Amino acid sequence: MPGFVHLHVHSSYSLLEGALSIARLCELAKADRQPALALTDTDNMFGALEFSDKMAAAGIQPIVGCALAVDFADQDALPRAGGAVERPRIVLLATRENGYRSLMRLSSRAFLETAPNEPPHVRLSWLEGETEGLIALTGGPGGPLDAPIAAGQGDLAQARCAALEGLFGDRLYIELQRHGSSAERSTEPALIALAYARGIPLVATNEPLFANQDDYEAHDALICIAEGRLTAETDRRQFTSEHRFKTRAEMAGLFNDLPEAVASTVEIARRCAFRPRVQTPILPRFSLGVEGAGVDEAVELRKRAEVGLERRIKIHGLAAGHTLEAYRERLDFELKVIGGMKYPGYFLIVSDFIQWAKARGIPVGPGRGSGAGSLVSYALTITDLDPIRFGLLFERFLNPERVSMPDFDIDFCQDRRDEVIAYVQERYGRDRVAQIITFGTLQARGVLRDVGRVLQMPYGQVDKLCKLVPQNPLNPVTLARAIDDEPRLQAARDSDPLVARAFDIAQKLEGLHRHASTHAAGIVIGERPLTEMVPLYRDPKSNMPVTQFNMKWVEQAGLVKFDFLGLKTLTVLDKAAAVLRKRGIEIDLAAIPLDDEKTYAMLARAEAVGIFQLESLARHAARPLRGHHRTRCALPARSDGQYPDLLCTQASHGGARLHPPQAGADPARDLRRHRVPGAGDAGGANPCRILARRGRFAAARDGKENPQ
Repeated sequence: MPGFVHLHVHSSYSLLEGALSIARLCELAKADRQPALALTDTDNMFGALEFSDKMAAAGIQPIVGCALAVDFADQDALPRAGGAVERPRIVLLATRENGYRSLMRLSSRAFLETAPNEPPHVRLSWLEGETEGLIALTGGPGGPLDAPIAAGQGDLAQARCAALEGLFGDRLYIELQRHGSSAERSTEPALIALAYARGIPLVATNEPLFANQDDYEAHDALICIAEGRLTAETDRRQFTSEHRFKTRAEMAGLFNDLPEAVASTVEIARRCAFRPRVQTPILPRFSLGVEGAGVDEAVELRKRAEVGLERRIKIHGLAAGHTLEAYRERLDFELKVIGGMKYPGYFLIVSDFIQWAKARGIPVGPGRGSGAGSLVSYALTITDLDPIRFGLLFERFLNPERVSMPDFDIDFCQDRRDEVIAYVQERYGRDRVAQIITFGTLQARGVLRDVGRVLQMPYGQVDKLCKLVPQNPLNPVTLARAIDDEPRLQAARDSDPLVARAFDIAQKLEGLHRHASTHAAGIVIGERPLTEMVPLYRDPKSNMPVTQFNMKWVEQAGLVKFDFLGLKTLTVLDKAAAVLRKRGIEIDLAAIPLDDEKTYAMLARAEAVGIFQLESLARHAARPLRGHHRTRCALPARSDGQYPDLLCTQASHGGARLHPPQAGADPARDLRRHRVPGAGDAGGANPCRILARRGRFAAARDGKENPQ
């Protein structure tokens, strides 16, 4: 028998309140053989899809919910602490798909329609018409019934209960919690009496915030970090050690005098027959932003690509050694692949907002990443690099044998990026465009500083310890590893009990989510209103809608990501071009020659350190090495390790030398010849080219049978 199901659970997505990762929740539920588990994070659904996917994979029924603050418009009837109004929270659980969609809309409205200086909440009236498919629990001590009962205002509790009953009917449960607090003990008799009087079922819940009693001190420190308090202070918010993840047997024993309240947890779990699932991305239709629906995107893409290619060739000419027919064959091949993979709309959307930006003088990068290998992208002015001239591979970008979404890395002027986003919002609908959320975590150095502060350790001591912890954002070092690798940290731990305590607490908190912010580049465009696919959050800085799912899970929810990176370099170039324009000098970045001798001479003198970081090149120039070999310089490389057009060689008879390609040289041949060893393969071979030659995709392109 299931016995008991947890229905009011917080993960670390309850920011600086919950100390349980979703992976840890999964471990705890499996260890107790729990058949189902609900996630009800405070005010948000950040972890809903991740929780659903990971719990289901572990054989546990996921129940998706949220602890949502509700404005009953009667707060004046209750005493206020320090003049602040703390709205009560109810727990909402999705039983059907329509309930999950209602929950996403309500959670979104709580963020998007609440004043920026107020915590997120919904109005009671917003629940009307949104309760079908939702079960409501009254929230325990922080709910709408407990506070008025504790304040001796039974009539107010009755009125709120009646309002909720009118909205949820037989899907309302009066929640009881037993964590050992005096508030819970004092209100429980009145809650039971209210439930019996109105015929509303009782439900027993625990509100786990951490795993076990050993984690209580660390969680208490987490609350202090969140509120800027000290653990030694007593007049602050504190939980009990009973806010741990209890087993089914413990909960059944705790409520053995109210077996019906325990049985209700199983009943609710059985009523919850829906969970959100991972799905393939749904591309928005380009025709949604075009007057007159019904545009055939494949036909439209071909027409624009063919016209664009003719224009490119007319302006920039053909690559050396290649014919017009070769360009047309490559274009036709790419268009067939794009059409077969159902991506014409993606290319049309990207080209549309890039062309809009360029038409208004907003600097756009020439192209970065594997997307630069597409001739269609070049024809549509998505990129400004001729892939045939530079020997770039389309297969690295799109390949039917390795099906993945196309992903253009698009750089815009940092100061004018928002103009492009606003254009996309207007074209496709403000309810269909949002940025992507990202979460900051408690990292080794930061969490150690925070813990040292709340434990009142001397600042100098904490600072000294933190500086012994390596800080590498690209490859973060955990605090446990830092201690293992650093004898001075070990000595401090072994000689000072307070340091040992700080290390223990910090390691338990390390990795928990600290705050929500906005991804630097990611934008999603939905084929329908976003709140039908993901819940939304609000960026407090830009006031723009942001998805509540991060970059990984927003794509798993079926949305397509577009990169809008703000690049300061383009802003600087734009300002420099404006200065030159005043002097009568017009600059076309796409037409700048790649073999300018003066430019290479300047780079060889390491005079552009601020942009290209060529300090190592200057050092090499004064330090010849034995034998003749190529060396890796500090220039930005493509992901396959190639350094286009700028070749760095080193010989025993000279130092490092930078030199441009020779006149009339084939850049693609030069790239192969001067491939830098040690950048991802042995012997300087191009692994992408080898794989493309061996694959069925390349064989089919050449009209040959796959030899393997």
